[in-house]
Amino acid sequence: MTTPTWILLRGLMREQRHWGEFPASLARALPGASIITPDLPGNGRRHAQDSATRVADMVEACRQEMLARGIAAPYHLLALSLGGMVAVEWASRYPQEIARCVLLNTSMRPYSPFYRRLRWQNYAALLRQLLLGDAHSQEALILRLTSRRYAQGNPALLADWRAYQQEYPVSRRNALRQLLSAARYRAPSSRPAMPVLVIAGAQDQLVDHRCSQQLARAWQADCLIHRDAGHDLPLDEGLWVALSVARWLGVAAPEHELKTTSR
Repeated sequence: MTTPTWILLRGLMREQRHWGEFPASLARALPGASIITPDLPGNGRRHAQDSATRVADMVEACRQEMLARGIAAPYHLLALSLGGMVAVEWASRYPQEIARCVLLNTSMRPYSPFYRRLRWQNYAALLRQLLLGDAHSQEALILRLTSRRYAQGNPALLADWRAYQQEYPVSRRNALRQLLSAARYRAPSSRPAMPVLVIAGAQDQLVDHRCSQQLARAWQADCLIHRDAGHDLPLDEGLWVALSVARWLGVAAPEHELKTTSR
């Protein structure tokens, strides 16, 4: 029996280490699965490369990395935010390569207006950060906007994130290129051929969770909403996400883990 390969794709200015404990949680929930966490160009180990200004080019970068690493399709994609756009484009262009998609707190044209895809209340803070901010304030702002659990701060987590940015800095130019790719992306009018699960956090302060609901409704895809989680669902409720994916797949999860996440 072939081991299922799960590829995890992060969002804007984030790298594989920002998944934190989530890959391990997903591996426990899906025994036997192989978990792959590539970096998109411009982020993490690929920070010195130019970020793509088109989501389609991000897809090709991922495909080339899988080819270079000898990791064969089919792939199962779990993707957050901008990563969700990459997953949708990959599944639409190369449906034979993708077995299923799990999309976390993503948004895309034409299903949602721009002021919901990036909440208008954050425009001033984001613009100020892009023009005047440094890495120290950048990571604090990202944590405040993307996490409900740690919206008031978490010194240890922030120290880790600032260390990541210091080791593999995402340039302002690459941040803008990634924003451009997300802003200009337009999703296909029909759902990709494989099963799709859409998950969102109702307390997302960066992207309105109704974007996920609208996408799921338009594509008649399965949809789950966590009432307390923010934008970074794997950070806020990673075990819940992992177990939700397992249930969606019909995989029995350990009873003690189910109890810890019951609501």
